[in-house]
Amino acid sequence: MLELLILGHLAQGPLHGYELRRRVEQLSGHTRPVSDGSLYPAINRMVKRGLLTRHIEPGAVAAQRYVLTLTDAGRDELLRRLRDPAQHEITDHARFFTILAFLSLLPDVEEQHAVLHRRLEFLETPASFFYDGDRPLRAEEVADPYRRGMLLTARAMSRAERAWLHEILDGEQGIAAPAQAVSKR
Repeated sequence: MLELLILGHLAQGPLHGYELRRRVEQLSGHTRPVSDGSLYPAINRMVKRGLLTRHIEPGAVAAQRYVLTLTDAGRDELLRRLRDPAQHEITDHARFFTILAFLSLLPDVEEQHAVLHRRLEFLETPASFFYDGDRPLRAEEVADPYRRGMLLTARAMSRAERAWLHEILDGEQGIAAPAQAVSKR
């Protein structure tokens, strides 16, 4: 997901490494902290693969700094990953929210909706954290208060997300054209 975060933020414009790290942390740092030891090696790998370019700009007050820019190949990779996220990116809440943060960069509303339909299908499949054999247990069937709390919280979140997904997918207007399409630089 770190690569998707990098691609998504750079699709909105060139950034120096510090600003990119700040934006990545703001979006995902509460669930998955980002260290320099993971961010900068990921950037280096992406530069080697031709997804990003890095150039030096003089600093106004401080020393010079590296600025990262998305390449055409990086833009293509971002759009590919948004169009066809891996199944674990659909089923994992935090990963799906990363997809959702950049989904409006897909220029085709039908492609956006296809991703949302996959998430909705996942959410509407009966599941639980706890089972009696193959049968998912409901919160009311669980005696342990902490496990019951997990199930009640998950149920509330799932209901809210499904309601929002139905609002978007069943609404007459759907999603408007992206406010910030992936621009070519």
